[in-house]
Order: sequence, then structure tokens, then C-alpha cells
Amino acid sequence: MRTIVYVDGFNLYYRLLQKHPHLKWLNPKRLAEEVLNPQNDVRGVRYYTANISGRTDPTAPARQQTYLNALASIPEISVHRGTFLSAQKFAALVHPPEFRPPQQGQLLEPWPSVVKIHKTEEKGSDVNLACHMLLDAFEDKYDVAAVISNDSDLIEPIRIATVKLGRIVGLLTPVANPNPGLRSVSTFVRRLHPAHLASAQFPDRIELPDGSEISRPESWT
Repeated sequence: MRTIVYVDGFNLYYRLLQKHPHLKWLNPKRLAEEVLNPQNDVRGVRYYTANISGRTDPTAPARQQTYLNALASIPEISVHRGTFLSAQKFAALVHPPEFRPPQQGQLLEPWPSVVKIHKTEEKGSDVNLACHMLLDAFEDKYDVAAVISNDSDLIEPIRIATVKLGRIVGLLTPVANPNPGLRSVSTFVRRLHPAHLASAQFPDRIELPDGSEISRPESWT
């Protein structure tokens, strides 16, 4: 069966990879082949991400680019980029001032009820994933779609693909208890375990089409 895999890169990272840095050098095509049935012919992998900021870790963008170069070494993988929006905003404190005990012997100004924070939001991945999954269905590019995410924003697009368009859409979930709404609209659900990711790592060194080589980042070993 013709199969296309749709990977919400940041959802996968925060739900699973962040806790297992040694698994970040992941080949998502091989991962899908590990988890899906032998009859699933993985003809494409769409990977959704955005360029990360180096504000808190100046070395992070270089590691991300190395990984994106690794993805580009697989012809079936295409990368689709959203954007990061960063702004300074005020946010309310969880415990307002009246719940804060006074500090004995100190004369302090009243505690503020808000603080100013750097708020970073990734925009576009879920919308792009949903649009491409539905467009690919309309254009008859797959028999089976496999979605790697636990984002509830994908409930309605998956429902349309399964109920209205008659496609098989499986949820490859990075969490033990996937969103109930996603589970209810998906044709099947498979749990991604660390063992699956461990079996789907890129080689430590990869030769790119131009003859250059890239290596797994040291912090991912």
C-alpha cells in the first residue's frame, strides 16, 4: 500500500526525543518502516519543523542544520518549514502576591502579579501538515497516511481524510496515552517506543550527494 508519513518534528521532539538525546539522530523513514506493516510501501516522508533560535543555546541552530542535512540525504524525505515568533510579553504568576508568605525581618516591595518573559511560538507546522495530508489525499498520492504527532489540532483534518475521503490514516504516537480525539478519528494507532527509535538511527557519519560528510553531533551520542 502506498504510504506517506507526516512528521510533526517539534511534537516528536518535546514528547519523546528531548528526554532521549542519544535518539535525536533519527531517520524518520526507517522509523516508519520499523513500526508499520511490511505491506506499507513508504514512498514519502514529509517532515515539519522551523529554524530554531540560538538565544538560549548558540550551538543549537548548527546542530539542527546538521540534522536537516542528514534528512536531505534521503530522497523520499522532504522538509517543510514553519516559522518561530519570539516576543517579550507579560505573563501572570501561578501564585499571586496574596499567597506569598512575608519574609520575616525584611521590608520588601509588594510581589508583582506578573512577570515579563520571552515567549517563543512555532507557527505553521500543524497547518502545513494538515493541508499537505488532505491535498495528497485529493490527488490520490497515498492509500495510507501515517501521522507522527499528538497535536489535537490535527483531529479534524484526520477525520476528513478518513470519514470524507475514505483514506486509512494511522497515528504513530510519541506518548503512552495519545489524545482521545486523535485516537477516535484514526484508523489505527501505534505507539512509538525508544526501542523503535534506537533501531532507526542514521549512521554516525553520512556522505552527502555532493561528496561532503556530516557526523552525528557529539551531544547526541
